[in-house]
Amino acid sequence: MTEPAEDMLSRLSKALAARAAAAGPLVASVAVRGRERLSGTLWRQGLVVVSEQALPRRFDEAEVRLADGRRLDARLAGRDPATNVALLRVGEAAAPAWSPAADPQPGALAMTLGVDGAGASSVRVGAIRHVGPEWHSRAGGRIDRRIMLDLRIEPSEEGGPVIDMTGGLLGISTLGPRRRLLVIPTATVERVLEPLAHNGRIARGWLGVAVQRVTVPEELRAAAGQTEGLMALAVAENGPAAAAGVLMGDILVALDGTGLTGMTRLAGLLGAEAVGKRFALRLIRAGAVHSVEVTIAERPSQ
Repeated sequence: MTEPAEDMLSRLSKALAARAAAAGPLVASVAVRGRERLSGTLWRQGLVVVSEQALPRRFDEAEVRLADGRRLDARLAGRDPATNVALLRVGEAAAPAWSPAADPQPGALAMTLGVDGAGASSVRVGAIRHVGPEWHSRAGGRIDRRIMLDLRIEPSEEGGPVIDMTGGLLGISTLGPRRRLLVIPTATVERVLEPLAHNGRIARGWLGVAVQRVTVPEELRAAAGQTEGLMALAVAENGPAAAAGVLMGDILVALDGTGLTGMTRLAGLLGAEAVGKRFALRLIRAGAVHSVEVTIAERPSQ
């Protein structure tokens, strides 16, 4: 006998409520400098993960309210704009047990949890809209998967946990371009957590040049091997590019054999593993293609 539709919906509703209740202890409500409250995720003992872009540029202290009602003083432990992950240290607060989610699938349901501006609990449910391979942010951070949700959240809810329907942790929510809802995957947070907790920042490579995407002159496309490149608009004094002889107006076309067809492509080549390495840099200057050697430095903290 077919189960009545209202019974099926009732069971679904109860199951969603149960998932939200089980994941609720992961949610942290964060207050910084009297602003509206922000969402965070109690990730490990004493560490709350928040969205880096949601935080003020400069602050040291915050107040964190946990799901059990405790109010704790918190201090900034580290932040990484490139992956949009920041850490707050909250003493010895114990984190609830969680398991990483299985491989996400488009069309599957996911749940975001967080708080509104007053600190009240917020839950949203929607479909996983898109799942793609790893990608690099414009600032050079490597994000292990591109996970997009078919949901809208308020800014105060950004940074809260995202779970799948088994209760597994997909990661934290973040607002991308045009307020599209993305997930910073659990694997990405885990990868940057220890360096942030111990050093306060993530070391990344630095070329020391400000660039803009341009079209390669038609007569040089064959020699350059591509139709686009990055023009040097400014070269940092005493930076790696300056030491290699790069000049303003040069068009950078390849680094370590990889074509530089966009700023994201360049950022992806300047990860922590690139620091201290010497690469061939191909560029266009005065109507000809040249090659210079550049040693990648660590990006300055400021």
